[in-house]
Formats: sequence, C-alpha cells, structure tokens
Amino acid sequence: MALKNKVVLISGAASGMGKGEALAFAEAGAKVVIADLDKEKADQVVAEIQENKGTALAVETDITSTEAIAKLYQQVKESFGTVDVLVNNAGVFDQYQPLLDMDKDNWNFYLQINLTSVYEMTRTFLPDMIEKGGGKVINVASIAGLVAGKGGAAYTAAKHGVIGLTKHTASEYAAKGIQCNAIAPGTIETPLIAEVKDQIPTDNIPADRFGQVEEVANLVLFLASDKSNFINGVTLPIDGGYTIQ
Repeated sequence: MALKNKVVLISGAASGMGKGEALAFAEAGAKVVIADLDKEKADQVVAEIQENKGTALAVETDITSTEAIAKLYQQVKESFGTVDVLVNNAGVFDQYQPLLDMDKDNWNFYLQINLTSVYEMTRTFLPDMIEKGGGKVINVASIAGLVAGKGGAAYTAAKHGVIGLTKHTASEYAAKGIQCNAIAPGTIETPLIAEVKDQIPTDNIPADRFGQVEEVANLVLFLASDKSNFINGVTLPIDGGYTIQ
C-alpha cells in the first residue's frame, strides 16, 4: 500500500483500536508515533513494534491541552519530520448519559476529548501537510455520529461534530492535496468492553457479531494508502451492517 517510511501519528494508540492501528502501520513499514496519556502502555506498544523490527516513538500527550499538542508537534518534527498521516483516534465514552442527566462540566469534558481534540490536532499538523503538497487525515468517529441511541448526549453530539469537521476539512483543503475521511465503528471487541461483552446483544447487527480491532486497522490503512486517493470527505461505517437498518 506504499506506506513504507511514511510518518503516521495516532492519538490514543496505547490500547484498543489505536494500538491495532499502530501495529498494522508498523507492519506495513511506516514510522509510527503513539500519542497517548498513558506513557507506560504507549512504551509497551513501541517495544512490541521494535521487537518486530519496526520504527515507533511514544509521546506522552494530553490531547485536551494545547500546550501538550504543541510539544508533541515539536517532538515529532525533531524525530521524524513532517507527518504524512494523522489518525485522530483518541476518545472516551459517556456511558449513555442522557441530556438531562449531564451537567455542563461533563458535557465540556466529553466534547473536549472527542471533538475539540480533533480540531486541535488537525489544526496543528495540517499546515505542514499542505506545505509539502499533501497528506491524509483519518478521524475515528462512531456509528453514534450517524444515528442516535449508540451513545449518550455528549458522545453522540461530539461524533456528529467529528463527521461535520471531516467534511469541512476535505472541502476546504482537497485542492491542496489533503484527504480527510472518517470511519464510524460499531461495537468493536476491545479491552473496554471485555467485562460487559456478554451483556451486549448482537441480534441487532446483521453480521451477528462484534467487529475486530484488526478489521478497523485494515480500513484505516486503506484510507491512508494511495489506493484511496480519490476518496475524500466521506464517513465509512464499519459496523457489521448496523446502520443499514
């Protein structure tokens, strides 16, 4: 997929889907930057990549902090130069909190991580992509960005916002060589759902199963590759058919 030696930055890549994406990019020959608040787990992912002769860097990053993102930019610049692919993967779930049960502090917290961080990261790394003539931004939204009922008020609003920001970014900068697409995962088997997995039904999913981290990673790699060069501003569900109902 022509990803060898590409510089790929993934937020929230110390576990779950982000980790799967990081391992897949490294296997494809990319240089991977893992930006995560959990430095210990991020270092473990780097070690796993290096054991397989890959190249990776872990940077402790609080994506809610403008200053931390600026420091991340400097570290990436010094270590690898310009980012070729930015994957805005980091996010937190709001446990299905209804609108009337959510106070403003919680609302701001979930929007900061799930939406504003995507704006901050993109705004920080996009100028260099434009200057060098191109780059790819991949935003991890959710089926909660397409339908109601798959998240609480803040999560649903934030993921709808991510999809809107994706469309705007593509529209604004496609002529400058920028591709910006989003993916909308359904329920994916990650450590986050391990304890409640048996309580989550699959009979409302046409595929009658949960998605796998590797399947999400494969879609992200495709969008990052030259095989997707004429795809821009779209949101691709990866949900076993949930959103076709």
